[in-house]
Amino acid sequence: MPQDTPLDTPAPSHAVPLTSQVGGHAGVMTSEDGSLLIKPAHPVEVSFYQCVGSEPGFAPLRPYIPKFFGTLKLAGQVDPKSQSEGGDIKIVEAHTEDKDMSFSHVLHWDGKLIECSQSIVLENLSNGFSKPNILDVKLGTVLYDDDAPPEKRERMEKAAKATTSFETGIRLTGFQVYDLSTGLAVNTPKSYGKSINPSQLSEGVARFFPIAPSDVSTQPDASSGAETSPEEKKATGTGLPATILLPILEYLLEDIEDIREAIASMEFRMVGGSLLIVYEADLERAKAGLEWYENLGIGEEDDDDDDDDEEAGKKRYGPPYLVKLIDFAHTKVVPGKGPDNGVLKGVDTVLELLRGRIEEVRLAGQ
Repeated sequence: MPQDTPLDTPAPSHAVPLTSQVGGHAGVMTSEDGSLLIKPAHPVEVSFYQCVGSEPGFAPLRPYIPKFFGTLKLAGQVDPKSQSEGGDIKIVEAHTEDKDMSFSHVLHWDGKLIECSQSIVLENLSNGFSKPNILDVKLGTVLYDDDAPPEKRERMEKAAKATTSFETGIRLTGFQVYDLSTGLAVNTPKSYGKSINPSQLSEGVARFFPIAPSDVSTQPDASSGAETSPEEKKATGTGLPATILLPILEYLLEDIEDIREAIASMEFRMVGGSLLIVYEADLERAKAGLEWYENLGIGEEDDDDDDDDEEAGKKRYGPPYLVKLIDFAHTKVVPGKGPDNGVLKGVDTVLELLRGRIEEVRLAGQ
């Protein structure tokens, strides 16, 4: 249910920078325990989250929107060391109007002191994953608002046509995939998504959903095209076995089909929004998460079983994957104008790419 401060969840005493961010603007923070995400927000985004929570017509989309806990109005002293022309400033010892909340917060510096900012508090989608592989897919063929000035329209139209956005409705904004031999996440930056053409999107999807080397007889080296030796495969150690990756992809496909159906029934325009995909790279946790899904049923809640597990000292695991729509700073409801066809085109592209990857993984596992 939409709300403003005070939150109905305990406010964290400290916040830290989000380390798993693969897209979007700087300044996103998480609570110290990692459960909440604190993000500077445009009023349009606040309004959209409130609308989703209150309008019955948005009910089909709610399962695929991050949980919204309310807003925080931050105020505090500016850190003089952080001021730079055209750069960022940092607010230190920030607090909310209703709850004490001490942490550093990054805001934009536009030549004058900024001592107050509104942020939204959302669930942290990567929380609960041990080794989250994360992909941000920018949706839509149009990258500017209706009221954008002509110069910006022209610039953004060129940007869309110079990347995969205009032709396919998506751009791979950025992603991280864990190298299991080092235990570290390997980031693929925005520049990769901007540099590829539509025919290379399937390669990007394969890079985000790698198959464990033991399942691949001839996995080419991305830079040279040469086959990878068994020794090199063992050293890389990246990817889930096909038997685990395949059901994750199939469940993910079903969810995105549901998201498409929901978007097709909505009359809104989403400029700059993304589809965020997260899945577990840790084999034990991914396998346990799949077993939980299959035993419990996707989307169902079973709090009693969770409590029983905790009392019995059993190990609990997070989900094997999730997919959500995020980033609504330029999203608005447009009654009578139908769905956003540019966004639908992007979702269709994602579905096509996933179906292709599913076939590749199925063949690899035979």
